Amino acid sequence: MLAARTFVTEIATALGMLGDTDLEAVLARQPSEMANLTDADWERLRDLRKQGLHDSDFAAGFANGLAFLAAADALNGPRPRIIEWTGGRRSPGDEVVPADLRVDHVYLISCKYLSKILHNPSPARLVEGLLTNETVDLGDWYHRIAPQEYQALYEACVPLVARNPPMAADLRKPDRDRLAKQLASGWPSGAEAAYASLCRVVSEATAAAWRRQVTKKNQGAVLWRLLRIGSAPYFILGTSRQGSMRLRIDSPWDWRQVFRLRSLELTSQPGGQPRVGWIARYLVRETAEERAVRGHVEIRWSHGRFGQHPEAKVYLDSPHHEVPGYHPL
Repeated sequence: MLAARTFVTEIATALGMLGDTDLEAVLARQPSEMANLTDADWERLRDLRKQGLHDSDFAAGFANGLAFLAAADALNGPRPRIIEWTGGRRSPGDEVVPADLRVDHVYLISCKYLSKILHNPSPARLVEGLLTNETVDLGDWYHRIAPQEYQALYEACVPLVARNPPMAADLRKPDRDRLAKQLASGWPSGAEAAYASLCRVVSEATAAAWRRQVTKKNQGAVLWRLLRIGSAPYFILGTSRQGSMRLRIDSPWDWRQVFRLRSLELTSQPGGQPRVGWIARYLVRETAEERAVRGHVEIRWSHGRFGQHPEAKVYLDSPHHEVPGYHPL
């Protein structure tokens, strides 16, 4: 089930687009323009409203929807005929646009409330597949990229679990579950140094492997995928720490009319987990001004230490409104 906060913000954003300024009245009538919501979804939404724990999320989403209805670069006034909610379901295709809502079969909207995460793929899909759906090795990235350091860390931890195999490469789900449970409170004595070594090697090796995949010919496409710039324009509605966030996102064709990519730099970074930074340097064609957009990737286990194969969380470090191709409404 979708988390309550995400559920509230996405549906409240959609309801605001209907133009009625009375949220309570909209909730009561269950507008027919809203598609893909079940009776159970409406009941859950009303219950969350009554609880009062998400009042600020209801207000922020509803205000963004009203603003999208009025914005000249968006709906510009006419009330939508249909608003389709994806319900947190993943797109069945190779889709860059992270759409949570679709309005009148045309306008794609991503709801981003206090989130700086752009992607959460496997490290192999990010580094070797370059965020496409090409087939990649989905095995344990730590074991692939730093086998000696990974084994050394495992040996520092495995005495906690008598039944686990001696080699980290032989871990199965029950083994991982037992070890993750034992490590939930922290590393055992002597494991901190082994983990620090793993972080350093994984950071350096991941950055090097990523650089080998990125070329002058494909770096533009890699950046567009990182920034979630897709084949069609779409919109981001949400909040940041600075307030409301209402953006129109370019297509690659639009981007090229205004900007020229100079370089995409990938470097290892220190941190509490393996980390790789990325910086894209580009020119504004009209003024020849050079600018940069920055982010980083954190590679960490899913579901606790050794719990599952590592994932790669891609973060945007630059403010959203300073990203090339992101235009405030």
